[in-house]
Amino acid sequence: MTSSTTPDGLTRFNTLHEQAARAALNEVCASTAWVNALLARRPYATADALFAASDTATARLTAAGLAEAMAGHPPIGRPKPGDPTSSREQRGMAGASAALKADMLELNLAYQEKFGHVFLICATGRTGEQLRDAVRERIGNPPEREREIVRTELGKINRIRLARLVEEDAPEMSSPATASVSTHILDTSAGRPAAGVAVRLAARTGRDADWQALGGSATDADGRCKDLPVPPAGTTHVRLDFAVEPYFEKKQAAEESPAEAQQDAPANRDSGTTGAFFPEVTVTFAVVPGEHYHVPLLLNPFGYSVYRGS
Repeated sequence: MTSSTTPDGLTRFNTLHEQAARAALNEVCASTAWVNALLARRPYATADALFAASDTATARLTAAGLAEAMAGHPPIGRPKPGDPTSSREQRGMAGASAALKADMLELNLAYQEKFGHVFLICATGRTGEQLRDAVRERIGNPPEREREIVRTELGKINRIRLARLVEEDAPEMSSPATASVSTHILDTSAGRPAAGVAVRLAARTGRDADWQALGGSATDADGRCKDLPVPPAGTTHVRLDFAVEPYFEKKQAAEESPAEAQQDAPANRDSGTTGAFFPEVTVTFAVVPGEHYHVPLLLNPFGYSVYRGS
């Protein structure tokens, strides 16, 4: 494979001194066994090969290795100070209410008391409410079942972090075997980007195939998602799910005075919501390997439009 088909970040990772490469991988996953397994297989011809190696190494982690990996993750709602990675992944909790944060703290403690380790979930693209509901649901699992769920969630996190590592400074993450996706949201009712909107990505390998949820992200201050998961090889269709209602509810609470809210009450009743007429926006589109797909969303409380951008 030529260098033109290898992301710049992957080429850089392949040529790092072993100590530097080990440090970079430790930022992805704290398990020594996982790091050693990925180092042993350098260099990687493609990002997919790196992701596959990660999946294999995660699946082979012993109980001790899994515990070591979990120890590197902070509790949900309490990202590590000065750690942009955990803060970005837990962005859904950033604007959570005091009551929600208190609920999450209580649930985290109850979970840790039962299972003896931190509640681990791929938090990228999830809202605070979704994270709270997930720990409520999983706290009732038997330990054996929960351990395998943790392993699956760890694999998702490792993939997302590796994608950021190897695709740094390379805006298009497609390869001959995969497509790549990005998006941004413009709030046309305000004439500015829509920040903090959770976006989740799913993929399928044919019209009749099941959708595979791959995780997601949330829009930054510029309304952009720069770290959406990379669809796997064989993907023919991609689905983006935008959680727009929380964005409009938060915007309305911040910008409207009580008098304005009362004045607009009939319109809000007609729409069926105080946030947006469409609480969720789902966009499905066809993809081919080797192409990058930028799909912007133009949004207002009562409508939206999408198109393939560049």
